[in-house]
Amino acid sequence: MICPRCDSKNTDVMVESPVGKVWTVYICNDCNFSWRNTESEEITNPEKYSKQWKLNAEKLANLQVIPPIPPLKK
Repeated sequence: MICPRCDSKNTDVMVESPVGKVWTVYICNDCNFSWRNTESEEITNPEKYSKQWKLNAEKLANLQVIPPIPPLKK
């Protein structure tokens, strides 16, 4: 499986449908993009994924770090 967003081969199955293997969700371990196999080819096919949203190694290295969410107050 190749990540549609960054073309990485470092992907895994995240979860499968609990009944009947109807869908599978994949995740990219490089850019953290996730997608379901039942989505359109514009999302699942790296060649048809919008060039506007594509990432490469240089862009990934320069992304800002998202701050952690603080714990909920009790």
